[in-house]
Amino acid sequence: MTPAPASTPCQAPPRRGRVLRLLDAGLGLLLAGPAAYGQPAYLDAGVSLSAEASPPGQPDPRHTLHIGRRTDPETLDPALSSDPEDWGVIYPCYQHLMRYGREHGKLSGRLEGDLAEHWAGSAEGTVWTFQLRPGQAFDDGSPVDAAAVQRTFERLLRLHREPSLPFPREMRVEAVAPLVVRFVLAKPWPAFLEALAGNGAGIINPRVLARDPPGPEGRSFLDNHSAGSGAFRLVTWERGRALVLKPNPHYGGAVKPVLQEVRMEIVHDVRGMRLLLESGALDIAEGLPAREVELLGHKPLLTMLEAPSFKVTYLCLNHRRSPLDQVAVRQALSWAVDYTGIVRNLEGGHAHQMRGIIPEGMVGHDPEVQQYGTDLEQARGLLATLHRPAGLLHLDLLYSDQEPDAEAIAGSVMTSLAPLGVVVHLVEMAHASMRARVDRGDYELALSTWVPERADPGDILDAWLDSRNQGRMGNRAFYANVDMDRLLWEASTSSNPAERLDRYRQAQRLAVRDAVYIYLFQSRFRIGMRKAVQGFVFNPMLETTYNLEEMHKAADH
Repeated sequence: MTPAPASTPCQAPPRRGRVLRLLDAGLGLLLAGPAAYGQPAYLDAGVSLSAEASPPGQPDPRHTLHIGRRTDPETLDPALSSDPEDWGVIYPCYQHLMRYGREHGKLSGRLEGDLAEHWAGSAEGTVWTFQLRPGQAFDDGSPVDAAAVQRTFERLLRLHREPSLPFPREMRVEAVAPLVVRFVLAKPWPAFLEALAGNGAGIINPRVLARDPPGPEGRSFLDNHSAGSGAFRLVTWERGRALVLKPNPHYGGAVKPVLQEVRMEIVHDVRGMRLLLESGALDIAEGLPAREVELLGHKPLLTMLEAPSFKVTYLCLNHRRSPLDQVAVRQALSWAVDYTGIVRNLEGGHAHQMRGIIPEGMVGHDPEVQQYGTDLEQARGLLATLHRPAGLLHLDLLYSDQEPDAEAIAGSVMTSLAPLGVVVHLVEMAHASMRARVDRGDYELALSTWVPERADPGDILDAWLDSRNQGRMGNRAFYANVDMDRLLWEASTSSNPAERLDRYRQAQRLAVRDAVYIYLFQSRFRIGMRKAVQGFVFNPMLETTYNLEEMHKAADH
């Protein structure tokens, strides 16, 4: 296997200066025309409105997609990643046994085979057998076989991180024949096929796993490289600057990529990212706040895509820290937040207040579950019933420098809680550093976002609420309730759809009653894109994960 060049840590220049240099490079190339090819290092071959061919050895700008994103991935290891910022790189590089199909240019929500050509389950749903498609290969040319599938899932279960949650711990995987793999479950697992389409189920080249001694499980390589059979492969990653994907020359899928290169540029400054999109230096701009997206509406070469999304924003409360270990305190804080003001003033109306944990539109959403509103009298009444020291309550609220409008949302929460005698101290952090602190419980309040991987309510409820999954496994509130654990176990193992939904409905109501989190709002997906970008299919579960093998660029005019 030929590995991607190793990443070299470098000191990034100041944010604003870097953005201005990128903008100058993009605008300069557009104004100079074809003669400027290859001039700015940022653009490689650049973006040009000319239809002339690229010089030899340089990517054709008509087949190079430039995506602006706010931050680097945290890890590219499918068995470790639980962050959507990673998935935009991981998904194009890996195949799965199953995937969600597409119909008429939209995601259908129907499962279909990816690496799996045929599959069958036993009558009781505890044994699943898959026939793999022949001719599938990893990016080094080695074949995808049953042994690779077996090795991938055994590693996933051994590492036991959040991506392993959709699978039962007692699951056995057997390579029955070169292209036949069997899964044996101790009990029926209703969402098993859906789980096979998730990030953690990306099939890894076993040659990479053999690079490290048995203990590290290939982690030192997979953190920074790809090793899959997907349509693309990672060729370079310069942290703080860009990731570059190119087609997997051995890809065995039915649709071959038209794009020759995908450049994911790291642009921290949101205004700078918008200007880069307007100039043509970027084709897609991720993570723009509402105020910047609105400015794109009347640009002739741009389009503002908007669609319903499952992305939710919420406040994580650490139940291990006093007084947040008391239900009445958490309920009081929930009654004090100005939900309407956040949605109207900060999100521009392109969101709505959450009602329970499961997003609206997702299977299992309960439209009748209690919804907290702004009621300071009720909040004060709850606090008055408690025996706690007199004086102000001081709480730190962590928020990520990556999320648009995070500072403004955190500021609104701070203002909302002040009348209760709660002094909130805002702490801005780099995204990865904040995640690490929250994972180990070193926080009090944390502003967080979540998007699902699978169209199954267990994807969010098991991770957020099961006491066995505290910390980095997903339950970052460190919540524990034996009644909740029972409901979730009954739902995850029931083969009766009505019974599963009933247990999940009860779990949602218990989570609201216990005020496990403060449920802020569900966003609409909004992204700036040049009209030249064609073939994009929006996935409401993986909003910034692109179907790159089906995308291309038309003339930009």
